Amino acid sequence: MANLPNCPKCNSEYTYEDGNLLVCPECGHEWTLESETETIEENKTIKDANGNILNDGDTVTVIKDLKVKGSSLVVKIGTKVRNIRLVEGDHDIDCKIDGFGAMKLKSEFVKKA
Repeated sequence: MANLPNCPKCNSEYTYEDGNLLVCPECGHEWTLESETETIEENKTIKDANGNILNDGDTVTVIKDLKVKGSSLVVKIGTKVRNIRLVEGDHDIDCKIDGFGAMKLKSEFVKKA
């Protein structure tokens, strides 16, 4: 018997193969082994606007004027952001910007400094 991975949704150990799919009998989740490894790899790497891989603690530069939601302030192009922290979600950079405070940024609007 092959050593199959646990269900990514409910972590059940009772998964089985059905053709090219893996199936969890407890929650009914179906997935392929390839999609699971691709999803994990995609979540691990966050890239800036130029395609450079970002890491926790990096310094980045804003490449576009960004309006601050709920305020009339604007983060200007060229603003350096130090000591970033990568998080999951739509806004994947958590940081503090001098004069603005704690913010979340999208990686597509920054470049590695």
